[in-house]
Amino acid sequence: MSLRDQLLKSGLANQKQAKKAEKEVSKQKYQEAKGNAQADDEVKRLAEQARLEQAERSRELNRQQREQAEAKAIQAQIRQLIEMNKISTAGAEIAYQFADHNKVKSIYVTPKLQDQLIHGVIAIVREGESYALIPKQVGDKIAQRDPSHIVLLNTKTPSPIAEEEDPYAAYQVPDDLMW
Repeated sequence: MSLRDQLLKSGLANQKQAKKAEKEVSKQKYQEAKGNAQADDEVKRLAEQARLEQAERSRELNRQQREQAEAKAIQAQIRQLIEMNKISTAGAEIAYQFADHNKVKSIYVTPKLQDQLIHGVIAIVREGESYALIPKQVGDKIAQRDPSHIVLLNTKTPSPIAEEEDPYAAYQVPDDLMW
């Protein structure tokens, strides 16, 4: 026998009060179920949001790792290009001076290499802490990958001042000045 039946039988409650109490209990259960469903929805939404944030962080980390791998590959390609195409400076007695990061540096070259540097046939590239001479075509390939490795690559570019407007046109300045 349920408590309701016992109360009705003993006369402490009538049928109307029992139905009213039953309605209130069912109403409370409904409210609790609705609240639990809303709480479940909130938990699901937060879990989905956390999953999306984690996926975004993973994508960003993967992108950074790809970029680092690509940068390492480019540096390895540059080192390989320099090693395979380095011009020997054996027997060099002329100090060819050039600017690198606002500092004057020098590399010893032969007269033939000096002439080629002046006319842009060969280039000077940074090889670790030292410098190397390479052909212009290889210098162009390195410049495409990472221009910071190129220290000197002379090119024949037209002067921004027209010949007739240049006040110093009558004065010849030699290209092979020694510092």
